Amino acid sequence: MHAIDVLVQGYPGRSLCHGGLGWSTIALLRGHGRVILVDVGAYGVRPEFGRQLAAAGVAPEAVTDVVLTHAHWDHSVNFTLFPKAEIWIGRAEMDWAAREPPGFNPLPELHVEALARHPGLHLLEDGEAFLDGFTAHLCPGHTPGCLVYRLEGNDVPVLFSGDAAKNRAELLSLATDMTMDAPASRASLERIWALWRQVPGTLLIPGHDLTMRLDAAGRPAYIGQRRAGIAAWFSEDLAVMQEFDITEPRF
Repeated sequence: MHAIDVLVQGYPGRSLCHGGLGWSTIALLRGHGRVILVDVGAYGVRPEFGRQLAAAGVAPEAVTDVVLTHAHWDHSVNFTLFPKAEIWIGRAEMDWAAREPPGFNPLPELHVEALARHPGLHLLEDGEAFLDGFTAHLCPGHTPGCLVYRLEGNDVPVLFSGDAAKNRAELLSLATDMTMDAPASRASLERIWALWRQVPGTLLIPGHDLTMRLDAAGRPAYIGQRRAGIAAWFSEDLAVMQEFDITEPRF
């Protein structure tokens, strides 16, 4: 069994004027003598990430494994915070990311270079089993080497879909935002659905949304409640802030 805690909720939104929002899911798993993080977020999430790790009683040095769904900045850059961790990522993903020149894209090129040299780097193949209960499933489209991870050994299986299926809207529409290959993304979404339907009650933890399971009608149902908001200084008084709740749509 692995105890699973979502430390940082993924958010199904984008910034309209300031580039990538990058609020990505970070999950903590503990069991079988391992302390595992599935994706590690971006620079901006570090204060909250650190608070959540501390609240869970986990020091950075205690993390044994960082499991990355893909190499984009909002999922990968904080691997540097875990000095004793083994790093797991897809071979196809690293082969692609290491060849990409710097550009106006979501790849953090200096972190990719450091990751490629990491002494504890493990490159995973499609279908490969690793750690205790994990299996990697190649689901390209968002990037050429995105991996979806299936975890077995708990009461029900758990899928970590990363950005191969970022949110409920993508799962239901079989269409994707921010994909390098739309037909490949659709095929990957169909593969994710097939994995999800194999065992009733399977949990799916996406890259930018709440955890879900399929309801009696076979549709994704959220587990838990979204937390998201912004506070801004619009007045002349530093002590006065305007808060915006962005947990649910308002029309």
